[in-house]
Amino acid sequence: MNASPIEIRCVVGEAIAPYLDDLARLRIAVFREWPYLYDGDSDYEAQYLQTYLRSWRSIAVLAFDGDQVVGASTGLPLSDESDAFRTPFADSAFDPERVFYCGESVLLPTYRGRGLGHRFFDEREAHARSLGGYDWTAFCAVERAADDRRRPPFQRDKDEFWSKRGYRRQPELRASLAWREVGRGEVAHTLGFWLRALERQR
Repeated sequence: MNASPIEIRCVVGEAIAPYLDDLARLRIAVFREWPYLYDGDSDYEAQYLQTYLRSWRSIAVLAFDGDQVVGASTGLPLSDESDAFRTPFADSAFDPERVFYCGESVLLPTYRGRGLGHRFFDEREAHARSLGGYDWTAFCAVERAADDRRRPPFQRDKDEFWSKRGYRRQPELRASLAWREVGRGEVAHTLGFWLRALERQR
C-alpha cells in the first residue's frame, strides 16, 4: 500500500492562530517521548505558543494528511523569543539580532522516515533568508546523560542528522528550562544550542 501524500503549508505571523490547537496537540504527544519526556498540558501550551502570534516574522510549517495536521515545525527571529533562549547569546560571539531560531519539529510516528524532517528545516531556513538580515539559524535540544535508564533500547540520537545539515553544537551556549516530566513533576533541564551559517539568497 502506498503512503498517503503529505501536503506542506507554511503560515506566518497571525496566520498561525487557527493552528495553535494542532501545534499544542502535536507538542504534547510527540514531546512525551524520549528525550523530552514532557508531561504537557493545554494551558501551558496556549501561553507558550502566543510567542509565535506576537512575531510577524514567525513561521509554522505544517504537514497535512488530508485535513489533519500530522506534523509541524516553527521558527522566529531569536530577538522575538523569550529570555530563556536569548540570554545565552548575550556574551557570545553570535549577535542574537542576526540569528533565526528554529523551534520545535514534531511529527507523528506513522509519518516519520519520509523526508519531512529535512523539509521542515528547508522551509524555515528559506523563510529566514527571505526576511534578510540573518547570518545564522539555530535550535536547541535537551541534553540527557548517556546512562539515563529511561533511554529506549537502540535509540538513535539526531546528532548525525543535524550535522549533515550543517549544524554544529556550540558547547558554550546552553539554556535552562523547566517543564513537567512524566512521573517526576517539574524538573529543570539543560538544552544545548546548534548553529548553522545561513547562506545568502541567490
